[in-house]
Amino acid sequence: MAVVIIVLGIAGLVLSALVRIARRTGISPIPFYLVAGLVVGTIGPFELSEGTIELGSNIGVVLLLFMLGLEYTSDEFGTGLKRGIPAGAMDLVLNFTPGLVIGLLLGWDPVAAILLGGITYISSSGIIAKLLADLDRLGNRETPTILSILVIEDLAMAVYLPLIAALLVGGTVLSTVGSLAIAVGAAVAALVIALRFGGAISRAIDDRSDEAVLLATGGLILAVAGFAEELGVSAAVGAFLVGVALSGEVAERARILLSPLRDLFAAIFFVFFGLGIDVASLPGVLAVAIVLAVITAVTKMATGWWAASRAGVGPQGRARTAATLVARGEFSIIIAGIGVAAGSESDLGPMAAAYVLILALAGPILARSYGWIVPIGTRLGGVRLTRGRSGDEPSEPVV
Repeated sequence: MAVVIIVLGIAGLVLSALVRIARRTGISPIPFYLVAGLVVGTIGPFELSEGTIELGSNIGVVLLLFMLGLEYTSDEFGTGLKRGIPAGAMDLVLNFTPGLVIGLLLGWDPVAAILLGGITYISSSGIIAKLLADLDRLGNRETPTILSILVIEDLAMAVYLPLIAALLVGGTVLSTVGSLAIAVGAAVAALVIALRFGGAISRAIDDRSDEAVLLATGGLILAVAGFAEELGVSAAVGAFLVGVALSGEVAERARILLSPLRDLFAAIFFVFFGLGIDVASLPGVLAVAIVLAVITAVTKMATGWWAASRAGVGPQGRARTAATLVARGEFSIIIAGIGVAAGSESDLGPMAAAYVLILALAGPILARSYGWIVPIGTRLGGVRLTRGRSGDEPSEPVV
């Protein structure tokens, strides 16, 4: 126990130094956290149980998505979700297809190829939520567009995960339909509660005591996230909807009280993420993973540009949307883990690890240096830019 405490203390000091380096270089600390986890996992054993790693990682993602949900009211979220359905459909077609096709070209069986399609489809809610906070973009005009795409992706997982689980175990049609119905019903119920009863939930939590608010909010987040996960819906979606449901003074107090915990568990999540990747398994699949990463980075950027354009966002915001959505992460690893546990294609795990690592590192860098996307996007979109009144952001493009 003493050794574990010492190691954790040293890890905290190292991560603090990495955060300072990240701020001085103007880069999100996420790549530094990931590399730190990779290095620790490579140079020696780190004796933490898988359950401990999974718990810390899940709490990190849950808090990140909860804090993101606090930035939006129920009305804003409901409107954004409705408007985001066409973009969500385009996202599915453009980003699921490359993984599916490459899996089939590699000679994998159809179920393994469908798994790879899911891995390439889903963006990382955890990484993107942290990026938006790090780069101070939570209030940007394009952020609701990013948010609606992420939520639609996570809700799509409520259908995808039970379906893929049934295919892997060869379940009956009746059991598959039952699992899908439960997951979809839970997602719809959570949405309705968040959108219609947010005010009542906020009033029930509100109290003069910060301690009472902190405990009530934390308990509600974890309980809803846990129920959502148990019913086949993403825990991240459950936490996000809790954030959307809270409003008024209690939302502001929750933001202040939970921000330090969010940053702590976010760091733990990204370090553990890197720690869970077996570096020795990467070389054999690296070439294919790079090709897949390049293709799906382009398709995800095309999705983001088109979605932001459809929402009336200017070219700079479109470029930020395109770059921010590139990162893949926790959900892709979960999908690969399901396939590996079921004895699917042997290269699926290493392939997913290499692919996710590439885009988890590239995503934050692209989100920071997005300017080069603007001329490419405007040229391909057949638009020319006009200077806005303020001079710092182009106005809407003239077709």
